[in-house]
Amino acid sequence: MWWSRVLLVSWVLVLVQLLTLEAVPISKDKTKINQEPEVNIEDAPASVDTGLHYDRYLREVIDFLEKDEHFREKLHNTDMEDIKQGKLAKELDFVSHHVRTKLDELKRQEVNRLRTLIKARHDLEGGNDMAVDHQALLKQFEYLNHMNPHTFEVDDLDRLIKSATNDLENFDKERHEEFKRYEMMKEHDRREHLKTLDEDERKREEEHYEELRKKHADHPKVNHPGSQNQLKEVWEDTDGLDPEDFDPKTFFNLHDTNGDGFFDEQELESLFTKELEKLYDPTNEEDDMVEMEEERLRMREHVMNEVDSNKDRLVSLDEFMTATNKKEFLEPDSWETLEQNQPYTDEEMREFEEHLARQEQELHQKSADLQKQRDELERQQEQLNAQKIELQQAVDHMERLKAEKLEPPPEVHVEGNAIPEVHAVDNQQQHDQEAPAQEHQPADPVHGDASQERGQHQNQQAGEQTHQDLPPGHQASPQIDNHLP
Repeated sequence: MWWSRVLLVSWVLVLVQLLTLEAVPISKDKTKINQEPEVNIEDAPASVDTGLHYDRYLREVIDFLEKDEHFREKLHNTDMEDIKQGKLAKELDFVSHHVRTKLDELKRQEVNRLRTLIKARHDLEGGNDMAVDHQALLKQFEYLNHMNPHTFEVDDLDRLIKSATNDLENFDKERHEEFKRYEMMKEHDRREHLKTLDEDERKREEEHYEELRKKHADHPKVNHPGSQNQLKEVWEDTDGLDPEDFDPKTFFNLHDTNGDGFFDEQELESLFTKELEKLYDPTNEEDDMVEMEEERLRMREHVMNEVDSNKDRLVSLDEFMTATNKKEFLEPDSWETLEQNQPYTDEEMREFEEHLARQEQELHQKSADLQKQRDELERQQEQLNAQKIELQQAVDHMERLKAEKLEPPPEVHVEGNAIPEVHAVDNQQQHDQEAPAQEHQPADPVHGDASQERGQHQNQQAGEQTHQDLPPGHQASPQIDNHLP
């Protein structure tokens, strides 16, 4: 039945424990309430982003589980503590085959998404050449069982519920630390800016800063969040109703915008818009919109701590009505805004600046090291360029020598007449002509060998003398006189 979804929505919100940092506009005025609002499945509120990195996976799992009739019934009859302890997860074994099949598909898609993220981060860190151990890296994602990446089991639902509960419970703590760092950095930047000014400019800047602080602090009284005065102001200004007719139950039904019988965190935050408008104006130089959203979340967190008795991050009608009977609702203390409640101490600011100084020093050292490496690389490049030039010069020189060896031999000029060089062939011809003449000389029985040697020496001298006595331009012809004994 469609009416059952109204009850189920509250428990879905318990599982998801929705949070949002966005400013939420107040819904339009409702001046007439004669009956409980009619519920239409098509008008059911859309799931709100929880801010978790696995938000989409979480919402899709819950949406499909809600479609199973058996699981919806168990969800309705199980309290928050049993859900946190994992008792609801065991009901997964009884859901329909169609739902289980879809959950298997959702898990496979989520595992693939995580693997893609791991690979992308690995590539950004310069590990392209290294293998990625997906199984080891998937261990960090505790909201699913990475050892079984194919099917969605009871352990997966149990992990998902516990992880979401734990992560969202720590959300406010992490938010406080983040805002503290934001405020300290803003103050650090202001101080660093003052150091760049001369004495007169610094004095004017300090005076302007104090003027803005006083201007921001000059605002109408801020009602205590969740008090009768604060809710009456919403009743009158936003709902357009007579403050004398204020009725807590009617007020609850007016601002339970999704009609699920609970104030979730988003609906609570929308109640504080009127108070925030007293403190912040986006057109004013002195008003910081980041601080405005932090103020909104502080108010919501305070009301949850005061009213949410079972700590399920939802305010039921019973819890709300109980709170309206407390002294804090009727006679609340004044509300301390952010300018009255600095988020950091002087010691924390000092440590923060020391940390920034160390980081800056490390960056300067890294910059100096990188500059040295750059200078060394440039020096090595210059050496390589010089070696390249020397090598090119050597190659050019070898090419010139090779080209000179291929040219014809130069002619020898004597008194203007060219005399070709006498080659070994001419000498060989002269030797061949001298040899027969010597063969006809008889050998001296005693001095034959010596006589023959003297004859050859004389012939050689005669030939040389003849060659030297020739006039220029004439070539000597070898002539051998034969002397018979």
